[in-house]
Amino acid sequence: MGIKTNITEMFGIKHPIISAAMGPMYTKELALAVSEAGGLGVVGEHTSIGGSSVKFMRECLKFVAEHTDKPFGFNIRTSRNELEAEAMCRRIPKIIMQDPKLREQVVYALTSAGSPRMLGQSQNFQKLKKATDIKQFHVGPALWLVDKCIDSGVDGLVCTGSEGAGHQSYEKVSTLVLLQQVRKKYPDVPLIGCGGFATGEGLAAAISMGAGAVAMGTRFVASKESDFPQNFKDIVPPANAEDTVLVTGVLGPIRLWKNKYSLSHGFMSREERIAYEKTRTNQDFMKENKPYLAIFDGEMEDAAYLLGQSAGLINRIEHVKDIVETIVKDAENCLRKAYTTVF
Repeated sequence: MGIKTNITEMFGIKHPIISAAMGPMYTKELALAVSEAGGLGVVGEHTSIGGSSVKFMRECLKFVAEHTDKPFGFNIRTSRNELEAEAMCRRIPKIIMQDPKLREQVVYALTSAGSPRMLGQSQNFQKLKKATDIKQFHVGPALWLVDKCIDSGVDGLVCTGSEGAGHQSYEKVSTLVLLQQVRKKYPDVPLIGCGGFATGEGLAAAISMGAGAVAMGTRFVASKESDFPQNFKDIVPPANAEDTVLVTGVLGPIRLWKNKYSLSHGFMSREERIAYEKTRTNQDFMKENKPYLAIFDGEMEDAAYLLGQSAGLINRIEHVKDIVETIVKDAENCLRKAYTTVF
């Protein structure tokens, strides 16, 4: 048995499960494990301090391609505050084009936290699209932002609700509502649900609402193969849904684990954030990124831990393969039971 959707067909994967974008951390080991398990692994953009994001991405893409023959993807954050965003959008497609294995396996280009046009209008990406089957999806956390994505010509959308970890919209719309809004307005656009998914019940619900897959971040953080340090993984199983908080981060609203760092940050309005950004330098933004990387130093209170409310659904750290298989099996059972209610 299995679950076949427009997303599994589009990307040639066995299961409708995708690893979420997890910048500013690289996720090569996790991407590899998710793709090997039959899902679609995603290499995250690494915000380097004193290094090159392009170099990190190239190394991670090549690593995954060397260890699996399965499809996978990558994420680029296109915010105006990302110092290397334009270089990433220009150079990563060229790197993929020049490598026969990457050209065959990299099927998913995910942009987020900015405009999809930065990648979509890149000449190198346009050449890559003509030569391969790669598809560009963009993260849309609110309906008006989804409208802009559609106007830009993306191939599909990742509908991310406010339950999820990482960057969010100022509107704080839940995944449940957002998926319904987008499906009603754009019934033919391929959708991936993200934010609050960690179980088979969640996957079944997303498919029932018209999504072709779910993307999971927090659930995969708590996996044995993820690239994250043990101190981060160990946060997840005992956490409750209310152990996270939505605050203002480097690129806007962001959901983090409650600790000294996150609780010291308030929540700015969009107007306040724009005014604040005008007073900041590139050096200021680089400094603001450091707490997100401090998790790798074992810092617990003065580090930024991206954690979604789905942490309240997770009670153990498992192998990615077991996570994927359990979720798919449970989703199949839910969908079968739901079918029996139709008469």
